[in-house]
Amino acid sequence: MAQQLLMPKATAVWLVDNTALSFDQIAQFCRLHPLEVKAIADGDSAQGIKGLDPVSTGQLSREEIARGEADSNYKLKLQESRVRVPEAKRKGPRYTPLSKRQDRPNAILWLVRSHPELKDAQISRLVGTTKSTIEQIRNRTHWNSTNLQPMDPVTLGLCSQIDLDLEVQRAAKGLPPVEPAGDTLLPASQTENLLEPTDMGVAPPDDEIDADAVFAKLTSMNKRGSDEDDED
Repeated sequence: MAQQLLMPKATAVWLVDNTALSFDQIAQFCRLHPLEVKAIADGDSAQGIKGLDPVSTGQLSREEIARGEADSNYKLKLQESRVRVPEAKRKGPRYTPLSKRQDRPNAILWLVRSHPELKDAQISRLVGTTKSTIEQIRNRTHWNSTNLQPMDPVTLGLCSQIDLDLEVQRAAKGLPPVEPAGDTLLPASQTENLLEPTDMGVAPPDDEIDADAVFAKLTSMNKRGSDEDDED
C-alpha cells in the first residue's frame, strides 16, 4: 500500500482558502508547482473544484498547519491516511525504451538458445515482448531472422542479471532430474575384499605361512633328489 495525498488539487484549494501557508509550502505538500498554487489563489485555476479538508481525512493535523504558518520554511508532513490507496500494479510486458527495442529480437534469440527451459511468458517478462514474436523467432519465421544475432539481454540493458537468474531458477524447478551418463565408479564399500591377495599375484602375509609344512616339503624334495642320484 502506498501512502499518498488524496485529491491534491482539491486539498490545495482548501489550504489556500483556509490557512496562511505560503504557496511554496502548499505546492510542496500537494506536489504541485508553486505557480499553479498561485493561479488557484488568483482564481485562474481549479475553478469549480470543491476544497478537500486534509484534517478531516486525517492526512494533516491542525498542529502541523500551525507549525507551517509560524515558519514559512517548514515542510508539512503527511500523516497516515484513514483511507489506504493501493499501489498501481504494472500490467502487461516490461516497458522497453525505443532506443533498445530493435535489440529485443537478438535478446530473444539468445534466451531461446541459451535457456531453452524458459517459457514464453518468462521471456516476455524479461525483455518486454509478445508471445507471437517469441514463437516467430523460435520457428525462424521472423521477418528479420537471417540478420538476427544472439545477444545477452543483460548486456543490452533489457533486464538485470538478478531478474534473469530468478527466471532461470524458476524454470529449472520444473525440469526432471538429470541421470548420470555412462558407467560410474562403484563406492569403496562395494569394492572391498572382492579379490583375494593371491588373485592379484600377491603372497599372503608372513604370519599366514606354515613354516613346518614348508620345511617338510623342502626335506622331501632333497630326499627325492638324493634317490635319483643313487639310481644313476
